[in-house]
Amino acid sequence: MSPRFSAKCAILFLATLLALAFKAKAGSIVVYWGQDAREGTLTDTCASGKYGIVNIAFLSVFGNGKKPQVNLAGHCDPSSNGCQRVSRGIHNCQNQGIKVMLSIGGGSGGYTLTSPDEARGVAEYLWNNFLSGNANSRPLGDAILDGIDFDIEGGERYYVVLASRLSELSRGGRKVYLTAAPQCPFPDNWLDKALHTGLFDYVWIQFYNNPQCEYNTNNPQSFMDSWNKWTSSIPARKFFVGLPASRAAAGSGFVTTNALKSQVLPFVQGSPKYGGVMLWNKYSDDQSGYSSRIRDSV
Repeated sequence: MSPRFSAKCAILFLATLLALAFKAKAGSIVVYWGQDAREGTLTDTCASGKYGIVNIAFLSVFGNGKKPQVNLAGHCDPSSNGCQRVSRGIHNCQNQGIKVMLSIGGGSGGYTLTSPDEARGVAEYLWNNFLSGNANSRPLGDAILDGIDFDIEGGERYYVVLASRLSELSRGGRKVYLTAAPQCPFPDNWLDKALHTGLFDYVWIQFYNNPQCEYNTNNPQSFMDSWNKWTSSIPARKFFVGLPASRAAAGSGFVTTNALKSQVLPFVQGSPKYGGVMLWNKYSDDQSGYSSRIRDSV
């Protein structure tokens, strides 16, 4: 083998190693859309090229005998089927390879599951109205969403039944992603049993509004311990660092982009289960430009 050929092989080998290393740390930015009419359309959100996953927020009413209902703030009126036009945005996002989830729950407190039977009933409603099932009038039109996001902050704890039924309904058909946004204190008050089923693909941990496990430049250890606990205890595929996209977006937990890039990301990217960063929310990101300043590092 000539020295020239050997050098060329060595360069190709190093280039391959670098590419694999980059791929191993490459993550996605996830954003919540739907709670502020000033944030623009879903189509515009995905056309920005900033996000790999968009969570439509929220299906905020369900359970306790109530008919499930979406609330997309000022974007549309679900009572008049006005939110069916969101279907076009969902299709546009998916055509660009961006996953779109429906997030159930939120901070409104208008939801609960009073029994296992009710949990199964809500799962079947989600399947027929937002996923691959059939319903006469689907709230977001004919688009088939990629999955269901559990942003649960209250109610009875039958979410393990809800998740299991969604998984059963999707067997043998189109993949239904299950994702969750638990608070960073471990274990989560509402989703612990559901998360231990191994049914969840992605978990974006809310490292905000929880000072005991948020990132703090003066004492980063509590954040690091929390991240390690989540990633070692919950059998999900990927974990994301959930952050407010601006100081105004949460009561606490904002991390500057410089601190994120120099301190937080180098630590979390060491995990084989690192998935990226979740931001609350699209409007706050528009105002701060947060995702634009971090996306090359995520």
